[in-house]
Amino acid sequence: MSTTNWGDTREVTAPADFHVHLRDGALSRLVTPHVHKGGFYLAYVMPNLVPPITTTRMAMEYQKKLRENSGSTKVEFLMTLYLSDDLYPSDVKNWKAAGIIGVKSYPRGVTTNSDQGIESYDKYDELFKEMEAHSIVLNLHGEIPSDHSKNTCVLNAEERFLPVLADLAEKYPKLRIVLEHATTEAAVKAVMACGDNVACTITAHHLTLTVDDWAGQSFHFCKPVAKFPSDRLALQEAIKSGNKKFFLGSDSAPHPSLSKSTATPTSGCAAGVYTSPILLPLVAHLLDSFGAIDRLADFTSNFGRAFYQIPLASHAPKVVVQKVQGVTVQAEYSSEEKAVVPFWASRSIDWQIVNVEE
Repeated sequence: MSTTNWGDTREVTAPADFHVHLRDGALSRLVTPHVHKGGFYLAYVMPNLVPPITTTRMAMEYQKKLRENSGSTKVEFLMTLYLSDDLYPSDVKNWKAAGIIGVKSYPRGVTTNSDQGIESYDKYDELFKEMEAHSIVLNLHGEIPSDHSKNTCVLNAEERFLPVLADLAEKYPKLRIVLEHATTEAAVKAVMACGDNVACTITAHHLTLTVDDWAGQSFHFCKPVAKFPSDRLALQEAIKSGNKKFFLGSDSAPHPSLSKSTATPTSGCAAGVYTSPILLPLVAHLLDSFGAIDRLADFTSNFGRAFYQIPLASHAPKVVVQKVQGVTVQAEYSSEEKAVVPFWASRSIDWQIVNVEE
């Protein structure tokens, strides 16, 4: 468990966030600099914009905008495409040269901007085989749509997706697959049961939240939702164990404050938790709280880079975090056009960044 060893420091070489939403337009201009502010040098960017990123040209244009918005020339933006019928197997061989590392799958209707998501993986057999051949990663939002006739809802949607993960991993044994933002003990066990081609991202917020924290609290509501205390413990233990299959993907998902704080009788609040500007100190705080602070570098850089086959440069920048007696999280980040409320707004974090190499 956490100790009161104030002044303790940890160093991470080129922290990497392998799942982040950076939006577009004014909101992107506000939040993209927060990747570096939160201590990170790599951002694996999700494609669920409106319209979604489905072509090489769109991905390259988006990457260019992110670099312009970043405020740091050191941050690397790795791009993904949105799994859809607009992806052609013949194009896969050209993706890596354009900075496209993976393809993100969204089941239709389960989360933000997933209206064009998929209903079956069968039609993508040829695409997946080309992705195997060219070492492109498949990223899975691991839920099935709610279906009350089958007793499926947000609390069991992830667990009922897991047979799909097992089938894909067996059918395409050379396809690297990431189960994104796992929330359940069942997901941890399913990933461990698969071969080395399967890994899993875990968010910071799912290491601390349970269902009680988002029921009635819109700023803690995300998809997939946080589950039970036993599920949270399983995520913590997966990190503490040092299993290389599990690494950070923040799923940091900014929404304008108004869309998070308001709902109507016909539409709920936006789904997403925003952690980018506090990410590395927050992760250090949480890992320290359950006795896993020595896993910080592996969880936030080493394991993810190894799975994605992205080696560290010989002079890669280093970030140092230090244990302190509480730093209050900013209540809101705003520009003239947009405002977002971060996770743990106005609460204290017991770790802070004390050195970032530019």
